[in-house]
Amino acid sequence: MSLNRTAKGIVLVPSLLLGGAFLAAAAWLDGPAAANRGLAIGLGLVLMGAGLLAQLLPESEPENAED
Repeated sequence: MSLNRTAKGIVLVPSLLLGGAFLAAAAWLDGPAAANRGLAIGLGLVLMGAGLLAQLLPESEPENAED
């Protein structure tokens, strides 16, 4: 099965959105929830990194049906 641009976009968008949400949550944590700031930052960075790394995967050549 080949990778294509649509599949890469399907991975990129949710990863960036969830990663951004975790990073935003880490920025506004206060009170007892502040103990989870490191976890939120870590999850945010991992998700954003995974989405961006998925864009670096090489695309395969289109399959041509030989008649």
